Amino acid sequence: MMNPNINEKDKRRIRDIVQDFARKHSLWVLAYGTGCGAIEIPPTMTSRYDAERFGIRGSATPRQADVLLITGYLATKTLKRVIRTYEQMQAPKYVIGFGSCTINGGMYWDSYNTINALDRYLPVDVYINGCMPRPESVIQGFIKLQSLIAEGKADGADKYQENLEWYRENQKKIIHNWKMPDYNW
Repeated sequence: MMNPNINEKDKRRIRDIVQDFARKHSLWVLAYGTGCGAIEIPPTMTSRYDAERFGIRGSATPRQADVLLITGYLATKTLKRVIRTYEQMQAPKYVIGFGSCTINGGMYWDSYNTINALDRYLPVDVYINGCMPRPESVIQGFIKLQSLIAEGKADGADKYQENLEWYRENQKKIIHNWKMPDYNW
């Protein structure tokens, strides 16, 4: 039982600290393997690196996931599916961009069909650089996300809602046959 002398603001702060602590130790990951980066995910989850000891587990559907892990380059057709997947996830939700392809297009940077900067279309909480990042780097990326969650700074989903029009404009510039629902949170 809480001390009755604590005001409402402090009670909310304590509740948020406890929630963030619980969230950071229970990350359900939906890995969206769009390129060669997906090859590093199975070793990260197996006994040698044991990502589960950090509270990182795989998820089957977007509705069960907290983290969308985008591994590799994104083509314009793939971007549409990634956006749809992200919007199906329940809040709070986080995005990790995996590999140099999500940061700047990687070796496909000058392709007419490759997205060069993922954060123009979805809010990215953590980038893991490299081509391809090793399992140790993947785990370090998740630890960085966990520290952002604990500090209350992993707010990409809130930024997405606040700046939805800006994200939508960028998304529609790439996806010419836009037939996705326009959400109005």
